[in-house]
Amino acid sequence: MRPWGTGGPSRPTTRVICIWNVTTHKVELRNSNKSLLLSSLHCRRSAQREGKELLVQHLLVGEKDVRLLVDLEKSIIAGGADLSDLAVEHSLCPSKENGGMLGWVRRGQMVPEFEEAAFSAPLNKVVRCKTKFGWHLLQVLAERDQCVLQDIDPEELHTKMQDPSFLEEAQLIDVREPDEVVKASLPGFKVLPLRQFGTWGPVMTDEFNPQKDTYVLCHHGMRSMQVAKWLQSQGFKKVYNVAGGIHAYAVKADSSIPTY
Repeated sequence: MRPWGTGGPSRPTTRVICIWNVTTHKVELRNSNKSLLLSSLHCRRSAQREGKELLVQHLLVGEKDVRLLVDLEKSIIAGGADLSDLAVEHSLCPSKENGGMLGWVRRGQMVPEFEEAAFSAPLNKVVRCKTKFGWHLLQVLAERDQCVLQDIDPEELHTKMQDPSFLEEAQLIDVREPDEVVKASLPGFKVLPLRQFGTWGPVMTDEFNPQKDTYVLCHHGMRSMQVAKWLQSQGFKKVYNVAGGIHAYAVKADSSIPTY
């Protein structure tokens, strides 16, 4: 038997057809012998976005409101309507107050169906997906390399805090509850209790500068990590989580701080 391409019979070929699936909004590849092979273009785009963050906006309608979803999608694609305006008017998601903006998101922060749709979507193209919450129209506005959350050791923070200019320039946030802050606190930290996130979260970018170094503190470093990751999703560039929280700070850096 001769190997292919050495004068023997021609290599058998498979006829591949590209099909746009109007239901899934994906390019599907089919051949003459099998049905669906894979949604290659979307798989490729999703793979290329590993390690990326996406700036996403969306609107949400109920599971039974498919006709409304289709009409809204048509008004954007054919009529030039703005997704932000439609979100304010029709969306069931609280993000409607911000024109459907979800901010910067990364893998692991969204339900799987929404994540796959977002990470497969072309930039600035409206796509639809269905999740347990209902039907979504979403649009990826931009992408960037994923920011890596940095920890800062208590000893390093303590050294920085001896410099008056650091206390003036840095943004220091304590997300513990008021009864905890009474027991132990660090100078210069603004108290934003995590339980009151609904109050301070929506105005965070008005009160703090996303371009400045921002340090987040809690008791043991877990709540502060959650808030630090959220700050990154809101566009804060330099966010530091105090490793081990104020407890580690008291034990390792400043024994005058009470432990509790």
